[in-house]
Amino acid sequence: MASSRDIRNKIKSVKNTQKITRAMEMVAASKMRKAQDRMKKARPYGEKIRNVAAHMSKASVEYRHPFLANRETVNRVGVIVVTSDKGLCGGLNTNVLRRVLNEARGWQNNGKQIEACCIGNKGLGFMGRAGVSVISQITGLGDAPNMEKLIGAVKVVLDAYTENRLDRVYIFYNRFVNTMKQEPVMEQLLPLTDKLIKGDGVESKVLRSPWDYIYEPEAKPVIDDIMVRYIEALVYQAVAENMASEQSARMVAMKAASDNAGNLIDELTLIYNKTRQAAITKELSEIVGGAAAV
Repeated sequence: MASSRDIRNKIKSVKNTQKITRAMEMVAASKMRKAQDRMKKARPYGEKIRNVAAHMSKASVEYRHPFLANRETVNRVGVIVVTSDKGLCGGLNTNVLRRVLNEARGWQNNGKQIEACCIGNKGLGFMGRAGVSVISQITGLGDAPNMEKLIGAVKVVLDAYTENRLDRVYIFYNRFVNTMKQEPVMEQLLPLTDKLIKGDGVESKVLRSPWDYIYEPEAKPVIDDIMVRYIEALVYQAVAENMASEQSARMVAMKAASDNAGNLIDELTLIYNKTRQAAITKELSEIVGGAAAV
């Protein structure tokens, strides 16, 4: 049985840990609000560019972008994996990486080769351990996504698709549902599908009555630039969603850790009181026994 001193040291250690988890909970709550605001501000731009892409995909123009052309044979698959750089956020990264692993096994069993673009340190380490070829990576994004940092790694994937080195591109990330729920999702990024182009905020009447634009100087360079910006907007929105999910998951995890530390302190305090009471009872018994012997 542990001595009273050992139990006191354990209680002190748990209290110190509880102070850390409470501080991390408050910091995550503050960052979560900012991340949610950032995510909500990015949504209108994403919805607007979805509208533009929806019209261009259904318009009858002389030029059709390669991102809109479906490829029947799929031999090489590219994946963009969005995770966090840090841990202590519950099962957030584990859930999305498990989804990636399950899909990758299915592709490999069908003879498809996989190449990955990793956004976040956790995904980069996982892909390295899984033996997947990593063609581009981004780490150290901080608390706010920066499009300038994302463009380089995303362009590597887009160039590989344009040069027919990749036949499909998927993106994996955690979609923010609410503070208590984050959903790991997989979306087909290339070629663009009707489901991806419509999105959640684009009304169905947009595709029932599409209309074209007037392009200056000509359609090809304008559409090329818009489609690249469209993909970059999707990736940016995925990173913003994942960051909001990360802070929410970290806040919930740290609150649970603080509550568990409180329960552990109560249990250790009860054990300490019982141990001290037993020691006092033993001392009294020895005193009474010695007095009776005299």
